Amino acid sequence: MMTFIYFLAIALFLFLCVLLCGTIMIQESKSTGLGASFGGEASDSVFGTSTADVLKRFTALLGAIFLISCIILSLWTTSMGRSKASATQTFPVEELE
Repeated sequence: MMTFIYFLAIALFLFLCVLLCGTIMIQESKSTGLGASFGGEASDSVFGTSTADVLKRFTALLGAIFLISCIILSLWTTSMGRSKASATQTFPVEELE
């Protein structure tokens, strides 16, 4: 059960990575950017004229969630490795005469 939750967390982390990359790519750059490829202009945006502010906040939120989840998954993976190593480690036993 624990490995299922671990792999589900990895899958959600990968989805977060793709979502963060897409959000970064959609943002308007100093030149035209990828957002212009979809035909969007500031006046035609879904969020009104403050689309850049909404995307910046959303990107910052996704970035913070990404960093936190990266640290949590790193600690989780390390603890899983330690528990497996301690479970399989055998110590030589000396026989007493």
